[in-house]
Amino acid sequence: MNDIVQTIQFESRSTNFNRLKGKLESSVGKAIGDFNMIEDGDTVMVCLSGGKDSYTLLDILLTLRKRAPVDFKIVAMNLDQKQPGFPADVLPNYLKRIGVDFHIETQDTYSIVKEKIPEGKTTCSLCSRLRRGIIYRVAGELGANKIALGHHRDDMVETLFLNLFFGGKLKAMPPKLVTDKGDHIVIRPLAYCAEKDIARYARGMAFPIIPCNLCGSQENLQRQNIKEMLNNWERQYPGRTQSIFTAMQNIKPSHLLDASLFDFVHLELGDAVTEGDIAFDRER
Repeated sequence: MNDIVQTIQFESRSTNFNRLKGKLESSVGKAIGDFNMIEDGDTVMVCLSGGKDSYTLLDILLTLRKRAPVDFKIVAMNLDQKQPGFPADVLPNYLKRIGVDFHIETQDTYSIVKEKIPEGKTTCSLCSRLRRGIIYRVAGELGANKIALGHHRDDMVETLFLNLFFGGKLKAMPPKLVTDKGDHIVIRPLAYCAEKDIARYARGMAFPIIPCNLCGSQENLQRQNIKEMLNNWERQYPGRTQSIFTAMQNIKPSHLLDASLFDFVHLELGDAVTEGDIAFDRER
């Protein structure tokens, strides 16, 4: 009887996991299609940090490449920032095991950040700038024209609120952008994927997760505060995060205050404006 119960539980978990895998693959495929992220002949450098998001990104892209209508190359890249205790053998061993071309770039940005940033201050800004410059350089050296990052839906919503609360801007992470020098295109194929789904998938795949003890271990980060706020909202009002994300794809410049996006100055009688003054007459 115990064997039967265990078999049923295993099959149930397998069914649920396959459904989750299909959901993530569909979401990534849709994001790639909606924003034309990957084209025939591309070389995509997947930035692999050792966290759940980048592992999932690489795994899903490898799966989709097998049945994609276009031919593209994938190369994984990890930046070893020489953080104390970083297990340098984990990623190379994993990537060799799954047969993926990869490059490990070793740069001691950890020491630079610790030297420049006073104790107790957040290191994110400087660390991000240093990483960005190295990633762009390595992409050029590897011949990659696309750089894939593991940011997901929740990262984008959190960034929206960070800019709203602390930057005075309605701005989030774009799913696709051209680098400042115009040499590469940065893509975020996980744009439509929820973090909770990625976390479940990473657990099911048993990826060898490497924790970050530089930025990820800092307390009182504004992003962490925003994440906690959104998680509280989600618990109280399930689906709110997705609703916010949907709103980011449904912008109405005529109902904001940016005169560079909508010509309020020359608005005259008879000019039709979608939804007009009845947009919020009815509570939805």
